[in-house]
Amino acid sequence: MTKTDPTRDARWTMGRRGFLAAVGIGAASAAAAPLLGGSPASAATASSTAGFAVPAEDVPHVRTWMAFPDRTNIWGGSLSGVQEDIARIASTIAKYEPVYLCTNAKSAARARSLCSSKVTVLTDIPVDDCWMRDTGPIFRQDTAGGLDAIGLNFNGWGNKQSHANDGRVAERIADYLGIPFTAADVVGEGGAVEQDGAGTLMATRSSLVNANRNPGMSQKDVENALLDAYGADKLIWFDGVRGQDITDDHVDATSRFLADGRALVQVPLPSDNDAFSKDARQQQAVLASSTSASGTRISVTPLQGPDYGKIRSTNSSFLASYANYYVCNGAVIMGQFGDAKADAAAKATMAKLFPGRVIEQLNIDRLGTGGGGIHCVTQQQPAA
Repeated sequence: MTKTDPTRDARWTMGRRGFLAAVGIGAASAAAAPLLGGSPASAATASSTAGFAVPAEDVPHVRTWMAFPDRTNIWGGSLSGVQEDIARIASTIAKYEPVYLCTNAKSAARARSLCSSKVTVLTDIPVDDCWMRDTGPIFRQDTAGGLDAIGLNFNGWGNKQSHANDGRVAERIADYLGIPFTAADVVGEGGAVEQDGAGTLMATRSSLVNANRNPGMSQKDVENALLDAYGADKLIWFDGVRGQDITDDHVDATSRFLADGRALVQVPLPSDNDAFSKDARQQQAVLASSTSASGTRISVTPLQGPDYGKIRSTNSSFLASYANYYVCNGAVIMGQFGDAKADAAAKATMAKLFPGRVIEQLNIDRLGTGGGGIHCVTQQQPAA
């Protein structure tokens, strides 16, 4: 673990997949900003929302939700470049579907100056950081076409980063939309859980069966709460990697569902033997020996990761995850990292896996130094 000057905001990076994290900034909740766009959402319990389930990511979307960071005590001198990467991602997605970018009022002018005119910059929902996958609502549908949202009670990845605003983003977005909101009976993040839309979830124990999120809860307790929240029937667990990045190893950087009985795993080079490489191999093996909730044997497609010796970034916390892609209407948005051969091969693999969709590869090197990727900063709102 490396730390910056402790007399400044304490930021830490752990390994190549560490996120920038500000600690000790104060956990008191900020005053709620005015919420527009609908009547206040009603809080509910998981047991009162039977019939709702989280769909697969590739269903039609109404819009994508994102957040624009503006905290130098989190990002330091990297902030300007990270903002540019967020705007690039938002503007690219906006070619295919609407994007709503949650922005603090003081930063709205900069956000608008960087983004395409197709991106809607909102100042009604204050944010601390850019990780909308983790802080935003998880939208659900029912068989009648209704829409609601759940919140996973974001606590700054186990209170590693201040989150007075981010801890309320999920409910505030639901309020803005005027849809019912459910607080799940578990603490976690959207990037910690992957769903196939057909009843199966996957996650790492290291992220969720962890005292920094869910003290006193057994694996079975966490599993039951997640199945209730997502409207799912089965959860496939991986061991994960504990304590080497701020997320404790989110699954969406390594393994993704493609459909019922189909998954993808980003695999390391044979010579890679760090903790995350070993974890990826374990995830691949577990998935290949598992069945989905429907009883279908899971077919696993390997997605070859890049050679970290050939990518542009030399930052030890850099996340070069092709698997952290985002599926939007008509396109797949993914990263490219400077290993030309691996970048091209990953794009070709994705084109085969998502026929009929445009594959867009973006340079997100500044965002990657924070340990995250495109999926980490997006949240889809499916059509009701």
